[in-house]
Amino acid sequence: MAAKKILMLVGDFVEDYEAMVPFQILTMVGHTVHTVCPGKKAGDTVKTAVHDFIGDQTYVELQGHRFAINTNFDEVDPNSYDALVIPGGRAPEYLRLNPRVIEITKHFAENNKPIAAICHGPQILAAAGALKGKHVISYPAVGPECVAAGANYGTVSPGADNAVTDGNIVTAPAWPAHPEWMRQFLKVLGSKIEA
Repeated sequence: MAAKKILMLVGDFVEDYEAMVPFQILTMVGHTVHTVCPGKKAGDTVKTAVHDFIGDQTYVELQGHRFAINTNFDEVDPNSYDALVIPGGRAPEYLRLNPRVIEITKHFAENNKPIAAICHGPQILAAAGALKGKHVISYPAVGPECVAAGANYGTVSPGADNAVTDGNIVTAPAWPAHPEWMRQFLKVLGSKIEA
């Protein structure tokens, strides 16, 4: 397996597990993961949030950890990266308003580079025009945006532990899908994991 250089887009109130766990998994198997956030540089952190369901009509947001930024956003050259990871949480809602985030995301989509997006992460893919004709899943509240962006949404088995790959894009609805989401993404990356 050739190690890949992966870019991860995060922001304040990114979902804690959806940033921490993929970062750890991808690093553990030998890939290099650069974490970036608009307006932040290496050595800064973002606040994370833990989303959970405890009987309300929607998720609750609890304070998470501080997640380290290890690369300067302003210095990102998407040509130097092999893949992109977009965690969910509240961050994608406002990150998609940043023209440079959209420009970076378009680079990965237009060059057919591997992209993994989970939960609210597909909001950024939708804003970048990367979902047209793609089979995707996301957090259910993001479904209407995926459909409006031309995605084939909901054509796979529902469930928070599910993931779907369509070409270079791997999507999942929420952090319970990490094992399946990362398994499929590692396959797209060409990673070989020995059992």
